[in-house]
Amino acid sequence: MIKYRCFEFDDLTTHELYDIIHLRIEVFVVEQDCPYIDTDYRDQKAWHVCGRDEEGDLVAYTRILPVGVSYDNYASIGRVITSSKIRGKGKGRELMEVSIEATRQLLGNVPIKISAQSHLNKYYGSLGFVPTGEEYLEDGIPHIGMTLS
Repeated sequence: MIKYRCFEFDDLTTHELYDIIHLRIEVFVVEQDCPYIDTDYRDQKAWHVCGRDEEGDLVAYTRILPVGVSYDNYASIGRVITSSKIRGKGKGRELMEVSIEATRQLLGNVPIKISAQSHLNKYYGSLGFVPTGEEYLEDGIPHIGMTLS
């Protein structure tokens, strides 16, 4: 079972922030072989959804950005990660459902926009997201914008 908590940046301990950065680098930089600067100065404006397993390991994570930080008229859910430890067990869907609900609780019924890796188009579509615009490359990986009203 995964226990989820949502933190504002200033409420994260240094150990929690270290766990977040470690997981993001492990997945996005190492596993996906995509060297990029992960720390983009948006974390300070975000809420951080952290899922920990029974051992206390951070195994699921997203960040929620308010309207106007990434997109003018949309809130955003990004840095969506599940650890290899839990991948393939339906926990990514649970993470997104928790993150969508947290966005609604924190920001109200605002539209949400994501930058989805293109191969996950159907997955995000099953959660109600609709593709918008053309496919584009982000850090060398094909992405597409998707919105949830």
